[in-house]
Amino acid sequence: MTDQIVLKGISAKGFHGVLDFEKRDGQTFVVDVTMHVDLAAAGTSDDLADTVNYAEVAGDVVALIEGDSLDLIEALASRIADRVLARPLVEAVEVVVHKPEAPVGHPFTDVQVRVSRERQSQVVIAMGSNIGDSIETLHDAAISLYGLIDIIEVSPVVETDPVGGPEQPAYLNAVVTGTTHLAPSSLLAGLHDIERAHGRTREVHWGPRTLDLDLIQYGDPVFDTDIVMNSPTLTLPHPRAHERSFVLLPWLQADSEAVLRVAGQVRRVADLVSGMDVSGVRPGPDIDLLEGPW
Repeated sequence: MTDQIVLKGISAKGFHGVLDFEKRDGQTFVVDVTMHVDLAAAGTSDDLADTVNYAEVAGDVVALIEGDSLDLIEALASRIADRVLARPLVEAVEVVVHKPEAPVGHPFTDVQVRVSRERQSQVVIAMGSNIGDSIETLHDAAISLYGLIDIIEVSPVVETDPVGGPEQPAYLNAVVTGTTHLAPSSLLAGLHDIERAHGRTREVHWGPRTLDLDLIQYGDPVFDTDIVMNSPTLTLPHPRAHERSFVLLPWLQADSEAVLRVAGQVRRVADLVSGMDVSGVRPGPDIDLLEGPW
């Protein structure tokens, strides 16, 4: 269960309603917002960057109340929910819009519309292993991802030469695409949990590993819903993904229309691959990581 941040009673004058005088004269609208957020990091760090700035959320709500005139408060509630969910740490939101001056025609105390929305963002995760039974490890990791994302595609496995780091065996790599309701930080924490469950350690930079799970992209650059961030714990999109043929080639096999934001520009993965040396990547074992046989 996630933690919550609750804002109650945000009020402003708006011009929403189906009647002419409502759009002409306006009235007061009151909004409550409940955000579901993992606040564990903020509780430890005491850093505003690890939580949601509720003053900014309140400002967004007021701007939407005072903004474009809408016929229905259902539409206003939906727009507020979408705006709140655009914040990287918010995993779900409940919005209640009160219209205490609504022209009901009978005695009443309040009219309210309540909407609940859960984040559903596209994600791309790269998997790699070069220690132990890598095929079994990648299979187990792919199955474990079902606890974090709704899997859409899993690429074929490729074998790749190591890039950087000490001398080490070749890697087996694959890419998984899917959707998730988790915020990027929560998803990353889940990926690290899966890595640790398979004995992942981080003593040697770019060293051999039992399992590597990298969050490559979060959101859809085509619709400008991808999250771009650079924090001490997470950079999105992955800062070196556009240079890594062992990520781009299997990703392209999983999604022929894949795109990646590179230096602020949305690039087709197929175009990125066409301009790079891919000699270090070759077909791996012909096996479906989700199906087996095992």
